[in-house]
Amino acid sequence: MHPARCALGGFTRGLVLGLGLACFVPFGVASAQAKDVLVFAAASLKNALDEASAAWMRESGKRVVASYAASNALAKQIEAGAPADLFFSADLDWMVYASSKGLIKPESRISLLGNSLVIIAPKGSTVQVELKAGLDLASVLGSNRLAMGHVDAVPAGKYGKAALEHLGAWAGVKDRIAQTENVRAALLLVSRGEAPLGIVYKTDAASDPNVDIVATFPEGSHPPIVYPVTLTKDSNNPDAASLLSFLRSDKAKPFFEKQGFTVLDKAGSGS
Repeated sequence: MHPARCALGGFTRGLVLGLGLACFVPFGVASAQAKDVLVFAAASLKNALDEASAAWMRESGKRVVASYAASNALAKQIEAGAPADLFFSADLDWMVYASSKGLIKPESRISLLGNSLVIIAPKGSTVQVELKAGLDLASVLGSNRLAMGHVDAVPAGKYGKAALEHLGAWAGVKDRIAQTENVRAALLLVSRGEAPLGIVYKTDAASDPNVDIVATFPEGSHPPIVYPVTLTKDSNNPDAASLLSFLRSDKAKPFFEKQGFTVLDKAGSGS
């Protein structure tokens, strides 16, 4: 396996490594066999996609192996030759990047899911945040840091930065961000009490009983959160198209909605 670079500040690197989080993305999955469908998917999809994949495996008798990480890291891995069959991104930018590099089959691409962006705190926290123009988040943080995905690369971090800029809060906290290699790492920092606040997707918050949602960002404060999925250009696994078709079907819809995703209109295909 070849480790992907992690653009973390010293403070955050210490936190993440201290929590035992692996700061790499598998170049290949050792347990995957030639007949398996190998899916590279955004970390925030794990719970829903695990359940949907399990349903497809029961129905088809085939096997799915999933590699979860930040969309930027996965796109770079595919560019480097990782043998993924499907790429499921947490934003359009990294799908556009993959398309521009000729890494996908454009005709198979669809914008499948939507999500919401929230601020979380450890379970039982009494902190209050009102997300409105002029937000002074620095005073809420005190001497602590805000956990979020890397703001220049990880989709949740990019959405979070955009939302904070929109509300006028970014300048006050930009030097007090605990940046992580993916959104689930930010979730874990808050879940374990290593950070008092974090910015994650609504679906991430729902997956962890040790955090509470403090506030939800207004939709207009950041670009729409869209999850596109596609077959990769080099995939020659005939089962990959079957899995993609299942993920687009009504059979898979409950698994995504259970975790808090919005299943988008299929007319969004190719967007």
